Amino acid sequence: MSGRADGTAMRPFRKTIPFAEALGIVREAARPLDRAVAVGLPDAAGRVLADDVVAGDDVPPFDRAAMDGYAVVAADTFGAGRQEPARLHCIESIHSGMVSTRRLGAGECIQIATGAPLPDGADAVVMVEETARDGDAVRVLSPVHPRQHVGRRGADIEAGRTLLRRGDLLTPSRVGSIAALGAAEVSVYDRPRVGLVSTGNEIVEPGRPLRAGQIYDINRFTLGAVVAEHGGVPVPHPITADSLPALGAAVDDIIAQGTDILVFSGGSSVGERDLTLDVMRQKGSVAFHGIAVKPGKPTAFGHIGATPVLGMPGYPTSCLSNAYLLLVPFLRRVARLPPHRVRTVTVPAAHRFVSTPGRHQFYTVRIVDGLAVGAFKASGDITSMSQADGYVEIPLRTDVIEEGEPVEVALFGPGAPA
Repeated sequence: MSGRADGTAMRPFRKTIPFAEALGIVREAARPLDRAVAVGLPDAAGRVLADDVVAGDDVPPFDRAAMDGYAVVAADTFGAGRQEPARLHCIESIHSGMVSTRRLGAGECIQIATGAPLPDGADAVVMVEETARDGDAVRVLSPVHPRQHVGRRGADIEAGRTLLRRGDLLTPSRVGSIAALGAAEVSVYDRPRVGLVSTGNEIVEPGRPLRAGQIYDINRFTLGAVVAEHGGVPVPHPITADSLPALGAAVDDIIAQGTDILVFSGGSSVGERDLTLDVMRQKGSVAFHGIAVKPGKPTAFGHIGATPVLGMPGYPTSCLSNAYLLLVPFLRRVARLPPHRVRTVTVPAAHRFVSTPGRHQFYTVRIVDGLAVGAFKASGDITSMSQADGYVEIPLRTDVIEEGEPVEVALFGPGAPA
């Protein structure tokens, strides 16, 4: 048995599984939420509908002017031209939000603004550009046919129509269409609650002074940002000490808060104090521990009761990398969101990339002058990710990518260079 200077035993990985197999296990465990909540329209964008949206009324609820001009009886304009205009008497002016108090008769017109309800008796609108006015006398310089420049009642949405379906993602335009029906709120699926537990005697809350041998907690904040960006609600737990009782109490506490997945960072490696697996085995089950990837080998997945548990590496780059690769697909499926579409660009490699034998590698890069330049430093260095534009995926059986060889870069965000 291997050991350490303090006499505690190391517990090496017995085996690792391919990344594709790990991803399949995690995806299979993702159960789309059935919980529905009502949210106000200002908070509806990006949510997923839990019920069909059916129109109770026509939109628009009345015939309306599609142009600024004059509401007319179309027959009064037949034969009108610039040499022989039709002559009408203007009896009223109405603006948007106003309703005419008069019924239009033959030889009459009503000045009307775009969007205002068409007066009774009118069947068309003459554009103001096709008229000339002197007091209440209006000359119509070109004819219109019935319904010309008129927006029909229900032309946009007819009463009884199913406007949106359960499971539709609410985009800004879809939120607008619900507002057009007069609804102030909408039923959507709840967001998954993601419990976040950072473990380790060496990590400290940002804002507090460091003592010798301590570092600030990074993972709880990067994971929380990933969760919020992909449809979840981060539920952070205070930093938890490396002890089985402390970790067990943290698990009980955060599961009691109603989390849909529990994510540990730290404690999933091979050290004597790496107790995540002990807690998972004590309280539930482990589906896998160890993935043949770089970075992120010491990753575990299982269940405690009905709650899925993802044990992430403590090193920030490894943790964040596997959050993108494993947590995001899981979370978006649970949230009923469409799969995340990663934007990619293909550029030449700026230098030779050498992969670790037997590992599926996700190598972070920057794009400089149209070339992919390696950005990876070490698994413990968050700048391996924060100063990278994306990553190059190096498959299991590929050992080397030569300088100048085209590589596909999966970009981390829309602001990354193309």
